[in-house]
Amino acid sequence: TQKNDVINDHIALRTFNHEKIGLEKLAAHFLAVGYKECGEYHFEAKKLYAKHYEHSDPTQPKVFISELLVEQCSPELQAIVNDMVANIDAAAVTADNFLYSGTHWQVSTDTYKKLLAESEYAAWMSAWGYRANHFTVSINELAKFDNIEAVNQALKDAGFALNTSGGEVKGSPEVLLEQSSTLADDFAVEFSDVKMTVPSCFYEFALRYAKADGELYTGFVAASADKIFESTNAR
Repeated sequence: TQKNDVINDHIALRTFNHEKIGLEKLAAHFLAVGYKECGEYHFEAKKLYAKHYEHSDPTQPKVFISELLVEQCSPELQAIVNDMVANIDAAAVTADNFLYSGTHWQVSTDTYKKLLAESEYAAWMSAWGYRANHFTVSINELAKFDNIEAVNQALKDAGFALNTSGGEVKGSPEVLLEQSSTLADDFAVEFSDVKMTVPSCFYEFALRYAKADGELYTGFVAASADKIFESTNAR
């Protein structure tokens, strides 16, 4: 139903807080082209930390980068992550294509399942590596929709399954941001032993509200983002 260009509110990237490939290493690619750090977020239960970045040109998408706090995880998970990271060439991290370079390692399905038992986030990273975890449609810029409920209904009518963790709509006008998302499509990944179908990436939808000064809120809401992470959970 949307014939005009879809405006991307933000993209999201994931990593581990390892010194070689931590959040700041990913952020450097954006800082180099005019982005600035604008907010930080803590997700204690999921052992995640995140920051978001904005460009001086407001038509450019915001960027949300998160990292798993590996030292808070089990020794087994730490060892697996360290092995994965050891496969990354240091020069690759600063290469222009690093943010969409995928995996620099190959793990077995058994290793994937071990990670999955402890951290959905770590398991997703082991399968997909460096790529956009999701893109986000700006509902504010949609010509035919002015509320998130109508967007959600259109998605369901088209056969998309929505993330219902915390409700189909995360957030509210009171926190100046409403978000919803599809569930990640399942996709067959070539692991070191066999192919296995795992959750991949998804689309988010965001409706932003004006602050007291009349400008649209450009930040994020940790309680809502916490639930959005679950769009890639194994089902």
